[in-house]
Amino acid sequence: MSIEKVQIFDTTLRDGEQVPGCKLNTQQKLVIAQRLDELGVDVIEAGFPISSPGDFNSVNEIAKIVKNATVCGLTRAVKKDIEVAAQALKNAKKPRIHTGIGTSESHITHKFKASKDEILERAVNAVAYAKTFVDDVEFYAEDAGRTDNEFLALICTEVIKAGATVLNIPDTTGYCLPEEYGNKIKYLKTHVQDIDKAILSCHCHNDLGLATANSIAGVINGARQIECTINGIGERAGNTSLEEVVMILRQHPYLNLDTNINTKLLYSTSRMVSEGMGMPVQPNKAIVGSNAFAHSSGIHQDGVIKNRETYEIIDPEEVGVTESAIVLTARSGRAALAYRAKKVGYELTKSQLDIVYEEFLVFADKKKEILDEDIHQIMEIHKIDIKATA
Repeated sequence: MSIEKVQIFDTTLRDGEQVPGCKLNTQQKLVIAQRLDELGVDVIEAGFPISSPGDFNSVNEIAKIVKNATVCGLTRAVKKDIEVAAQALKNAKKPRIHTGIGTSESHITHKFKASKDEILERAVNAVAYAKTFVDDVEFYAEDAGRTDNEFLALICTEVIKAGATVLNIPDTTGYCLPEEYGNKIKYLKTHVQDIDKAILSCHCHNDLGLATANSIAGVINGARQIECTINGIGERAGNTSLEEVVMILRQHPYLNLDTNINTKLLYSTSRMVSEGMGMPVQPNKAIVGSNAFAHSSGIHQDGVIKNRETYEIIDPEEVGVTESAIVLTARSGRAALAYRAKKVGYELTKSQLDIVYEEFLVFADKKKEILDEDIHQIMEIHKIDIKATA
């Protein structure tokens, strides 16, 4: 069976920047946009042009420099929004307008104080108007996760007729369970007229820690675009993490789904975004956290030293990490100490290792982690020279 492509829609510069304190200036956005283009993302959501002059300028400048990816601007289902987005995207090689409206009972009743018929009309009119400016129009059904499937299918059918090329099905509040979200995508695949004329897209939030799982459930059930951010940054608890979905698809080839992402740039891109936004990456973050390929348990260290695959399903080099880290602590065994000692120049015999290991445990009980300078100090105590062998 041939491998199908899942498009990666990166919204680091739009949804990701909505994190309090993460404001980027235009120059910072340009640097990140260039890296996202190099990374191989299919779509860069560059901003919400009507929201501010700065956002308009950023989208406009990003549109000028991106060589490969589609550049996308977000709008509400409002004519002025769409006009401003079209102006901001005028220099893009591949422009996309992303327009939409809330479709759940909660949004229709409380946010818009409207009827379903009025929401449907506004959605269709927005897509049709956006289509007069660009060929590529994405429609988002905000709060689709809590939207009745029958109404959601109806609105998707009508916006396809109006010219939508992508249908964004957001789990805006991060409420859905993976099976529930996957079934929603499956329902749309079978109940939306002319669904083959549009791509279904997953835009999942992480309020319950399920953004990645829901996105994977979505593509398994027929979606072919995932909307995500570097490091999973975003509104509230964040968005789907780009590096996680990319590597999940890569590590499960039997799904016959993959992306165009150059995975060797994932780690450095993560650090670029973290530093630019002033948002530290949690050490235990999957794929790009500082502990993602670090081992401190003696049992794990021994296994990894003998064969990396005993405790690592991903080769660190595949995501741009130089090598696995063997972290020396009081839980480390002799194999780990010998391994790290060799790294700094000491070839220990078994008898030497037995002696210095006891000294090592004394050091380790006093410190959280044994560093290279501590190893040298331990060796000096026992008068063991670099490259010394018995």
